[in-house]
Amino acid sequence: MSNEENAKKTVDAAKETAGKLFSSMMDLKEKNPKVFFGIVGGVVLLLLVMMMSGGDDSKIVSGPSAKNLVVGQRYVLKNPNTYEIESPIKLLPVPGSMAAFDDSEEEDKGKVESCRRIAQGTPVIITGFQDFAGKKNAFVNVQVDDGQCKGSSGWISAIDVQ
Repeated sequence: MSNEENAKKTVDAAKETAGKLFSSMMDLKEKNPKVFFGIVGGVVLLLLVMMMSGGDDSKIVSGPSAKNLVVGQRYVLKNPNTYEIESPIKLLPVPGSMAAFDDSEEEDKGKVESCRRIAQGTPVIITGFQDFAGKKNAFVNVQVDDGQCKGSSGWISAIDVQ
């Protein structure tokens, strides 16, 4: 026999079984409706219990967590939201001033390094903190400790300091 013939026989057998099951359920509905609706209610109740029951709490998804940062300590810049190593981290002049349309980047394109975009992996020293929206130490004031921009400072998000 070919695969098509086997598939057709399987489909026919499934249709026949489903038809017998349906006819026996309709028979039960006509002869004893209390039992029929009791079975239907039991199946619905079982499905509801399965859908409403929660899982265990051990599978909590966690993201990157902020470290306990200390003023004066040396850290490294690392953005946990990107996998691209060459993605720079922007030093901001004011904490929380991440505007959607920042024209300062356009001005700096023709100039030599403006020290506002710092490469990941650059060592920095923390000089201060700023709270934001009820989150303690949400922004960190850092001073670049190595490279071409050594000595320049600015604000970054605390999650970018590792």
